[in-house]
Amino acid sequence: MPGTAGGSPEGHHDAAQASHPFAGLTPDFILAAVEACGHRCDGRLLALNSYENRVYQVGREADEPLVVKFYRPARWSDAAIAEEHALVAELAAQELPVVAPLADADGVTLRHYGGFRLAVYPRRGGRAPELDRRDNLVIMGRFLARMHTVGATRPFVHREAITVEGFGHDSVAFLAERWIPRDLSAAYASITRDLFAHIEARFAQAEGVRILRVHGDCHAGNVLWRDERPHFVDFDDARMAPAVQDLWMLLSGDGEEQRGQLDAVLEGYDEFAEFDYRELALVEPLRTLRMLHYSAWLARRWDDPAFPQAFPWFANQAYWERHVLELREQLAALAEPYGQAAY
Repeated sequence: MPGTAGGSPEGHHDAAQASHPFAGLTPDFILAAVEACGHRCDGRLLALNSYENRVYQVGREADEPLVVKFYRPARWSDAAIAEEHALVAELAAQELPVVAPLADADGVTLRHYGGFRLAVYPRRGGRAPELDRRDNLVIMGRFLARMHTVGATRPFVHREAITVEGFGHDSVAFLAERWIPRDLSAAYASITRDLFAHIEARFAQAEGVRILRVHGDCHAGNVLWRDERPHFVDFDDARMAPAVQDLWMLLSGDGEEQRGQLDAVLEGYDEFAEFDYRELALVEPLRTLRMLHYSAWLARRWDDPAFPQAFPWFANQAYWERHVLELREQLAALAEPYGQAAY
């Protein structure tokens, strides 16, 4: 909706709900798709919390329930999804705690049914990680170092990297054209221009840091804690990026708290891999890029009926006012000293 922060009119929303590709995921269709993968279902079906894709827990007649993920059409290519599955398989082969998709008799993990692409996973339980405990953060660091050792063995070819252009400039251009309210457009243009000057300078100063296959979305919601260790799930956002991308998202609180948390993560990390401390210069740039990308992600998915229902505040003027304020705060963070001493 150009020049405004308004949401879709009610009639348009109803039409979008009926025409959106995910509208075809009826209970009967989901159960039929899972049975086509060779699993006898008992009719139990539970929608799990997911927006980019659609994920369901499906009961089976003679075994534990399964989890099935239907991929969002046209987001990733088949080759890119295969790279995601291959990375998780490599991690599992090294006995790392990840949840890998189940393969059929031919070793295939990406299935096709009724125009959808899907993958079937074993259900794994666990609780939310207590990342306010230093010992847990040390354990997280150890496992992330082992994951990154595997991730560094070869690159992704078909999956996008986290870049200033893709996550930053493309996001800002999309939002400025269609979503930023007119009365905030000048402020948004000014603040993002200043942000990019700092971000690009930081990336230039960190030139030469290693880029590898990372989880990409390694926040607490994608970690299940069980048996005194983390279990990593949902590699859908796996990309090429610096190792620190998987570290900074575990941090929370004020600057002093985050420094203490990062110190604990790196204590564990350095036991299994050498961390390049030049990457600390990229923590705030990566945080800023995620903020920009997240807003653009919501905007690009607004025709999916699940998004206006789950994020109704996104279409309000108040959201964009807060967004600009948060970007100003990020500009101040980017202007602060950085590096090992700062963290």
